[in-house]
Amino acid sequence: MFDTMKTHLKDAKHIVVIQAENPDGDSLGSALALEEILSDLGKTVTLYCPINIPSYLRYFSGWDRVTDDFPSKADMAIIVDTSSDTLLGKVLEAQGVRHFLESHPVFVIDHHTTESTLTFEHYDLSEKAAATSEIILKMANELEFNVNTTAAEHLLGSLLADTLGLSTQGVTAGSYRIAGQLVELGAHPSVIENKRREFMKKSAKILAYKGRLIDRIEYLCDGKVALVHVPFEEIQEFSNEYNPGALIGDELRLVKGVEVSCVIKTYPDGKLTGRLRSNSPIAESIAGYFGGGGHDYTAGFRVYEQYDTVIKELVTATEKALAERKL
Repeated sequence: MFDTMKTHLKDAKHIVVIQAENPDGDSLGSALALEEILSDLGKTVTLYCPINIPSYLRYFSGWDRVTDDFPSKADMAIIVDTSSDTLLGKVLEAQGVRHFLESHPVFVIDHHTTESTLTFEHYDLSEKAAATSEIILKMANELEFNVNTTAAEHLLGSLLADTLGLSTQGVTAGSYRIAGQLVELGAHPSVIENKRREFMKKSAKILAYKGRLIDRIEYLCDGKVALVHVPFEEIQEFSNEYNPGALIGDELRLVKGVEVSCVIKTYPDGKLTGRLRSNSPIAESIAGYFGGGGHDYTAGFRVYEQYDTVIKELVTATEKALAERKL
């Protein structure tokens, strides 16, 4: 599965590792781990993301090496944690990036089950897993690449972030074996968790804003959907300190009777983004209605439609997904 990547790595001197415009703990940890693994092979590695890494992810050491300046002289690219054109919208809009991706070897490492919608040639190394980091460790093991202690910590941090501490439905016995191997390589959950908790602390301003979001919750589909709308003014004011979706989205699922939480952000250019989290495996199905993707319990979408229209479509998509699950 990974032999093609190994072949290209022999000739590549400079590799760019790309995250989408919605970086999370899995994408950041995976990117940083690849930087360590590839650097040990003597490669120059640039970590690229079209937006600044949010402050609540900065417990990953090395986050500040992620840049929004694309290295056009790189030899190949690795995209982590997405295979969606939609989620790479800002990447593809950056000057020269689409041409680079169409004219250089591109590898995609993603753990989501959605079929790739990328509109350029690429080698797909994706497979179903609890986190992208699981696939990266599998690759390193098969190709006999060194995984140093720092890389192991990033991979474990990635795995813990995307599985809420190995507690989500996608976790398997293999996930625990992988976590065990990473601990043997020098990573430790307590070190990662202490760093995460420090960076998860919220200012009084953010806590007050969370209260405002809670007051604005709307319940749709007979209470099975909890929805919060975040206008652009609040994105500007609060996102750099704490992503509103992450601030409220997961908690919405804890309301009795709620099966799906949705946080919708609206932008001046007409763009709307939706962050979906579900208690049953329907998030990907709902996102797919809008051309988005993800996996069973976590997904997202981006559209250019009127807000009221999207809400109606959200209700339709959710009712359909719930009916198929007979909930």
